[in-house]
Amino acid sequence: MSNSLWKDAWHRLLKNKLAVFGGAFLLFELIVCLLTPWIAPFGFETQNLELTLAKPSLMHWFGTDNLGRDLFTRILYGGRISMTVGILASLVSVIVGVIYGAISGFIGGKTDNILMRIVDILYALPFIFLVIILMVYFGRNILLLFIALGLTQWLTMARIVRGQVISLKHKEFVEAAKSLGVRTRTIIIKHLIPNALGPVIVYLTLTVPSVILEEAFLSFLGLGVQAPMASWGTLISSGVEVMEIAPWVLIFPALMLSMTLFSLNFLGDGLRDALDPKGARD
Repeated sequence: MSNSLWKDAWHRLLKNKLAVFGGAFLLFELIVCLLTPWIAPFGFETQNLELTLAKPSLMHWFGTDNLGRDLFTRILYGGRISMTVGILASLVSVIVGVIYGAISGFIGGKTDNILMRIVDILYALPFIFLVIILMVYFGRNILLLFIALGLTQWLTMARIVRGQVISLKHKEFVEAAKSLGVRTRTIIIKHLIPNALGPVIVYLTLTVPSVILEEAFLSFLGLGVQAPMASWGTLISSGVEVMEIAPWVLIFPALMLSMTLFSLNFLGDGLRDALDPKGARD
């Protein structure tokens, strides 16, 4: 995409109020997560057993959990884990999916058929169960969690990029590069992938909430982030256990997770409409 097309897309995006709200909320949330060690009112593991399951107050804005730990602080730190898992795992899926799809679409022929059949086979596998097996077999390692979740999301990305590359590889600028003897790798990296970034960016914003939800699900089952660390999924799991006597322990982390997912979806929808105005009108 040329610079003028990116500028036009940016102006269209700014006209979408929900997308702007989603982007502004996510930016604020990312800044707060980065500054958490300096702005958190209490230590991550600081306990006060005299104030277990305390209601929200001026001292503890979101109340405390069953060990007397400040819930606001725990949610801030949990947000760092959830957002990091979501972003890094999504980047893993983008890297694998873009490279795989670009190679498949550009080479075509038997290579494309073989690569896409592999994708079809992998689509049939219950990936969330494979992630659970990996976590149980190799241990509950947060780095493994990034990789495992990322590798469950690359299939759709590969198909999207493949379709974009197939529509672009017979364009004049690609044919000109071929006639000049430009190497296949260079054509893919410098010409095809940059022109397929629009759908990739949109799908990335929709992949992050999916990964965050998967991490929350695994953490809820006790297979994700392990103590003393916490993500929004583990906080929600802890809140479910005491929801009848201390509903705030469940409500606040669930609210933060929901607002983040809504914001990511608003931003993703806005980017889709901005980068593909014809599709938006249809």
